[in-house]
Amino acid sequence: MFTNILVAVDGSEISIKTLETALTEAKVWNAQLNVVYVLETGLFDDIPADEKMEYIRNLLEQQGLNVFSYAEKRSEEEGITLKTHLREGHAGIEIISAAKELNADLIVLGSHAKSDIEKILLGSVTTHVVRHSPVSTLVVRL
Repeated sequence: MFTNILVAVDGSEISIKTLETALTEAKVWNAQLNVVYVLETGLFDDIPADEKMEYIRNLLEQQGLNVFSYAEKRSEEEGITLKTHLREGHAGIEIISAAKELNADLIVLGSHAKSDIEKILLGSVTTHVVRHSPVSTLVVRL
């Protein structure tokens, strides 16, 4: 049984399906649901900050806030307690870190990122989380 579920979202179609799966699990187990969105800033560490980079960061942050808004609406409809968490860094590391900090006993995430390009550049976040997660991990396929 699970009491504290963490779901990772990125705004993609698969992450919406992942969120819906996490909502179902939270309802079945009467669990707290934590939604995490990671601003993947690791790609930008070596690039000097300028207006374009700040613009991209703001777009990514807005996408996260939009996903949170959807998650809050859906959790309210389902009667599930939900907390949102916006983080920055490498997505896989931040998801594991959030799970530990929040004492999650289940991590739910999608089978792949928004695009194949991201998988090549970032490596597979899902693979990283599955390999390093200290708790059960549910991978949702599209």
